[in-house]
Amino acid sequence: MFKVKLIKDGLSPDICDFLFSYLKFKKDIFEYISPLPYEGLNKTFGKFNDPQIPNTFSIYSDHAMETILLQMIPTISKNINLPLLPSHSYTRLYKKGDELKKHTDRDSCEITASINLGGDIWPIYVEDEKFNLSKGDILVYKGNELNHWREPFEGNECAQVFLHYILANSRFAKTNIFDKRKKLGIPN
Repeated sequence: MFKVKLIKDGLSPDICDFLFSYLKFKKDIFEYISPLPYEGLNKTFGKFNDPQIPNTFSIYSDHAMETILLQMIPTISKNINLPLLPSHSYTRLYKKGDELKKHTDRDSCEITASINLGGDIWPIYVEDEKFNLSKGDILVYKGNELNHWREPFEGNECAQVFLHYILANSRFAKTNIFDKRKKLGIPN
């Protein structure tokens, strides 16, 4: 039965390069406009107040990342031999010293696909197995069941997108599709 699957070069280098640059650009925009009285800033451009990794730029449900979420369904489903429904995307631009404590995800993250978009390689651990993802590599695992974490980051920056799915035949399928939103791409 599926638990963890590494898909080497699952996302093309050109798309990764685009998304990495896009994410850094979006962070720069956020830093520029955050002192301004702009309503809805966190829901539109991202945030720095993620409780798992404070002071690190992250974005829930970015439109570009939600597009990748949908486009990757056939590839990921084929590689794990399971039918998937989309839940949501979450993206972070990590910095030196960041650490992701050991945890499992909520039920909307039944199947997680972590993709390295660029920057320095930062190992991810899933149930004591270490994975060094190169740009474009996809690590797929049962996010709501398996412990996963990252030790303190020694590099300068690393961009990761997390694509979260629900198994089509899961007890979570009806309640957690689109992460309980009416459609993809809108804030939670």
